[in-house]
Amino acid sequence: MARRSVGLGERHYKIMEFLSQFQEQNRYSPSIREIGESIGVNSTSLVDYYLKQLEDMHYIERDNHISRSIRILHAMPQQNSVAEKVGRAVKQAASAVNELLTIPVAGRIVASAPIPVPPSDLAYFDPESGVEIARSLLPPREKISELFALEVQGDSMIDAMINDGDIVIMKRAQEAQNGEMVAVWLNDNDETTLKYFYKENNRVRLQPANPTMNPIYVDNPAQVRIMGKVVMVIRQVKSIAM
Repeated sequence: MARRSVGLGERHYKIMEFLSQFQEQNRYSPSIREIGESIGVNSTSLVDYYLKQLEDMHYIERDNHISRSIRILHAMPQQNSVAEKVGRAVKQAASAVNELLTIPVAGRIVASAPIPVPPSDLAYFDPESGVEIARSLLPPREKISELFALEVQGDSMIDAMINDGDIVIMKRAQEAQNGEMVAVWLNDNDETTLKYFYKENNRVRLQPANPTMNPIYVDNPAQVRIMGKVVMVIRQVKSIAM
């Protein structure tokens, strides 16, 4: 039998809640008068009207010839009032705002052949310069205090999905494992670059992610100073001129 399309009101929910609690405590169903008292209705005929609607929707069944014969067939859907929906939306919005982190932009890093840069380039810090990201996008164990951002200049890492103008989020580090993408400072010439790091025998290979570019070999590993490791890339969408 198909259910009648009867709207569920506040009193329907209250009746079902009271029925469930009463039967759990007493092992039998309440009387119509007790149900009325629980929902603030004095008229037993009005309570019977609500029970008849619940019967028609197959939430309960009862024997009209036997008192206290109400039996719950299945639970009602969770009630979501407009106020509850608005409140949940507000909480979700507040949670999203609280989750936003500002990572300081510490300067630029070249993704090309190493080029000389002012010594202050990686050390630069402007409290007004930063990028906002959601905490959930970062690896869970990363310490926020150890993170900084760099703007990428060049295209040596395009096969790693890092293009000119993108932002890389870095974790401060002084050591790296083979295959990790790092920002390095080459002490000899005060040059900086973003590359994959590989230590091979007595030298260091800085590997680009661009088939048109050759690796950079540093014969003296002591000249390679690791500044940080890449943990996240923020792509910059560039508009196309029409």
